[in-house]
Amino acid sequence: MVVMPVNSDKPSRWKVDISRSVDFYNDWFMKFAPKAYRDTRSESTKQVQEALDRSSNLTNVTSGALRESSQILEMLRMATAPPIARDRLIGLAGVPKGLVMSMEVHGRIPPHMTDEVVETQLQKISSLIMKLADKDIFSWLENGTTPDENDVHRAATIVADRLCGAQSDPIIRNAQEKRQLDSLKKWLEQRSYSYSEPGKVNFKEMKPGTFTFHLGISVTLTGGKKQVNIPVDVAVMPRQAKAGNLPLLIEAKSAGDFTNPNKRRKEEAVKISQLQATYGKRVRYILFLCGYFDSGYLGYEAAEGIDWVWEHRIDDLPEFGV
Repeated sequence: MVVMPVNSDKPSRWKVDISRSVDFYNDWFMKFAPKAYRDTRSESTKQVQEALDRSSNLTNVTSGALRESSQILEMLRMATAPPIARDRLIGLAGVPKGLVMSMEVHGRIPPHMTDEVVETQLQKISSLIMKLADKDIFSWLENGTTPDENDVHRAATIVADRLCGAQSDPIIRNAQEKRQLDSLKKWLEQRSYSYSEPGKVNFKEMKPGTFTFHLGISVTLTGGKKQVNIPVDVAVMPRQAKAGNLPLLIEAKSAGDFTNPNKRRKEEAVKISQLQATYGKRVRYILFLCGYFDSGYLGYEAAEGIDWVWEHRIDDLPEFGV
């Protein structure tokens, strides 16, 4: 299936589209980002309260509590004065980086560490947290009183706010990705495309008129010896596709500033290079853009043979054969 460039070869209209895309993103951000943040903060508050319960409201942070619920460590870092970053915790407590990373990222104690070593390291962490606990928030640590339900909830809300502040970019990014995929799903289903669960989809055998999200595609790396799965946000097999055609691959991209996209613009070039090295030039890979993407970014992607559709002009999709 041969499709001519849609946007990548028309730099004369990039400036207008960039402006409209920025407005589109900002309008969404002002209306929906605060709610996404509040919802996440509400959920985080519940999790912080659970962490406080496990540590007797921060009066007894034990190695046992950390062992039983490794994920509370990130929240406990936000309960200190000042809140401490992951690397600062590692340095101050003098504990292995692998232990802290495994607890916070994977929610578990590293299986290769002996119980004796784990106990020693967790005691170091618990002692540090107790020593640095923010007594302005957890006032009962200072005056020796027993906190009531309102005291605990208030403290949990403050810690949750700190936690969300440290994670604000991922919160907004996840909300925006969901919105973009919902937008594509609605557009496709209105045109009689059917959604398929990714676990039931073979990249090379998708049925015409179907689409899926978060599809892992096996590619062969340089040298031809190692194969890895690379994720693609959306795969759409056009209704008019013939035998041997591959689906249109779409990467949903959003940005709240002009700096980060340009820092990461090589990622798409690497991905299409790996896909085409494995499946040939018949692979079609485009971007679904919303937000801050300047001419420098667009020019780079165009030079790499990557086209795009703007979210504010989603009705351009039929020009890509969909």
